[in-house]
Amino acid sequence: MAPPSPWIAIVDDDPSVLKALARFLLVRGIDVKTYQSARDFLASLRDGMPDELPECLIVDLQMPEMNGLELQHHLNRTGIRIPTIVITANREAEMREQCEAAGAETYLLKPFPKTSLLAAIEDARAKPARRRLPR
Repeated sequence: MAPPSPWIAIVDDDPSVLKALARFLLVRGIDVKTYQSARDFLASLRDGMPDELPECLIVDLQMPEMNGLELQHHLNRTGIRIPTIVITANREAEMREQCEAAGAETYLLKPFPKTSLLAAIEDARAKPARRRLPR
């Protein structure tokens, strides 16, 4: 059986952002899956909890229902470690610190240069395997 292909998850409640980021990454040969909410992303993990977690997670900080920081906390509580890139227009230093304390690898302020996103993805891909930790 062939190993699963690496992919990146993008979670953002703005369909235009999802489409633009997905298109940008697909053109660069990066396989992506998009989710319009944190709940949608979590539901995809529950559907069999695939061996193939994404190589990294790009998540918008400000979303209704469950924001990006809450998603990171939920993943931490359930033992799922995915290098996370937070994208946001929130310039508050305290929020950045909270995201980094929760394990976010990178915190990109919108609008961010696409080269910064690509660099963050490369850094995330260099991290060790991200599997569900034993309970």
